[in-house]
Amino acid sequence: MSATVIQAGKRWSWLPEPGSWKYHALLIGLGAFVLGPLGGVTASYMNFSIGFFVGGQVLAGILGSTVTYGYGAEGKHGANYMQTAAASVAGLSGMGVLIQAMVWMGLPQPPTWELVLYMLCIGMFGAGVGMLYTPILVDRMQLTYPSGLAVANILRALTDPALLRRSVGRLGTGALAGIAGGIGAAKIAALGAIDLSTSTFGAGMVVGARIGIPAIVGGLLGVALTPYFVSIGWLQPGDPFRKIMFLIALGTIMGAAAVDLAQIFWQALHRVRAGAAAPAPAQAEWQRTNTRRLVLWVLCWGAGIVATGHAVLGAPIGFLVFAIALVFLFAVVNGISVGISDSNPISSAFVVSVVLMAVLGLKDPAVGLMAGAVLLVSTTVACDMQQDRSTGWRLGTNRVLQFRYQALGILMGAILSVVFARLFMAAYPVLLLDQTVMKAGQQPAQWSAAMTYKIVGVLRSLTDDKPYQRTAIWVGVAIGFAIELLRKLIHRSPAYRRYVEGGKVGYGVGFLLDAVILPSPYALSFGGFVNLNTALWFGGGGIVSSLINSLPRPAPKPGEAALPEDMNSTSLIGGGLIAGDALAALGLGIAGLLTTLSGH
Repeated sequence: MSATVIQAGKRWSWLPEPGSWKYHALLIGLGAFVLGPLGGVTASYMNFSIGFFVGGQVLAGILGSTVTYGYGAEGKHGANYMQTAAASVAGLSGMGVLIQAMVWMGLPQPPTWELVLYMLCIGMFGAGVGMLYTPILVDRMQLTYPSGLAVANILRALTDPALLRRSVGRLGTGALAGIAGGIGAAKIAALGAIDLSTSTFGAGMVVGARIGIPAIVGGLLGVALTPYFVSIGWLQPGDPFRKIMFLIALGTIMGAAAVDLAQIFWQALHRVRAGAAAPAPAQAEWQRTNTRRLVLWVLCWGAGIVATGHAVLGAPIGFLVFAIALVFLFAVVNGISVGISDSNPISSAFVVSVVLMAVLGLKDPAVGLMAGAVLLVSTTVACDMQQDRSTGWRLGTNRVLQFRYQALGILMGAILSVVFARLFMAAYPVLLLDQTVMKAGQQPAQWSAAMTYKIVGVLRSLTDDKPYQRTAIWVGVAIGFAIELLRKLIHRSPAYRRYVEGGKVGYGVGFLLDAVILPSPYALSFGGFVNLNTALWFGGGGIVSSLINSLPRPAPKPGEAALPEDMNSTSLIGGGLIAGDALAALGLGIAGLLTTLSGH
């Protein structure tokens, strides 16, 4: 799109000329240094407090559009560049849990510059691999990528000033409530006694009841089964249920993934065959990339992973090369999963990689952590790359420029991943405590750190072999496989679909089946990774969100556009709650840290 056309719809004269260095400096400054760190602190906080994080694309897209709105309809491209950079910063910032895993396991922490360099090499490598697969997954197979579609719709919709004002207003309301809740939970005994967590509640509001209720079911099952686990020796008296339930939950994910991936590859095979029968369409100018340079990029950053991982961090070359090779497999597997279901099983990629390396003779947890980090970070970045390219594909955004913005975001994210991790752990010493060896009554209420719990639990199996742990994983695999297979068969039935869609009774039966009787194994497993209170707040947010969304929506006022489905009020408020709670935790932590330092 030419600058002349963009200028024709320009609303604010003070904005720099599109395509100029000032234009890109503005977008980079906002995306990488304002919106990115905001999403980064949120992602880091969520991974420490819950164990997963919500991508920052929607938040960055909405807030970035407050500036690019001034460019008119074509401002969507600038907003897309910003959200690309910001989402990369946020995604890498959440990877600070790797440092927490080092602390829990008593491993020596390398100097900051070494960790940043290693994370940077992995992130840049993952971006290159993700870009290599973009022509297949995005252009040729044309996978949906639900979040990418949502962001594209939002960026198009936010050229409307009233829509932009309403969406930002809802985000702001949620953020203020999140800040108030975060401060209140820390300072008011009554709120602390009920383990109030506005971020967990907000995350539930984003996903809804069909995801939130299964988490509660999983937590209640863990509590109910604790006496049985103690009787068979899988738990000791006083142990938290998640000490064994997390292994069953991991197996549940793997079993469900086996069913889903079989279906995904079957669908992909049909799409490839259909595409092979048709001539490949000519690429538009904005789609074109230099494949030779991209391959060189991947090779150079792959070599950087081996160099930093071996020479700086001391990991064996063989395991690093093996991990790099696995990235090419999981970037496709996870990419297809994200493209169809919007689910990126990064922790499963880590677990499977460690298990495979153990088969090859790995015994050192430190090596497992360093090599597994290649899978954890690369699959995060590669799938985020594909998600962003799907947004750009729908908007017609220049692909090369978008890649450059992503690279800048990775650079900033690599730094902030270490900075935020050490800042949070310094401000909240409870994050330093190894929860995998703590009793139920010792588990911190607001810091479940489910991803760290999974990482450390798998790494400990390398040196502390307990056969019943493998049994627990296989039990979970069988459960997940059976549930997901039954769900697929039932949902494929035309008679069942007609019954569910035929009235309120059918809808209620379908809801009970999806949320309680045969819930998604992915959602059910979450209740095994966290404490019960965390599952209750998460599920409560989902229930409230679904109840609100079930109410009739008021008709838009004359001349007022309706909010798109991807921008419903509960998801915007929920995202604001998460961001506000994260900012409150960061502010309280910094204040407490400064007070401690001043006392010395």
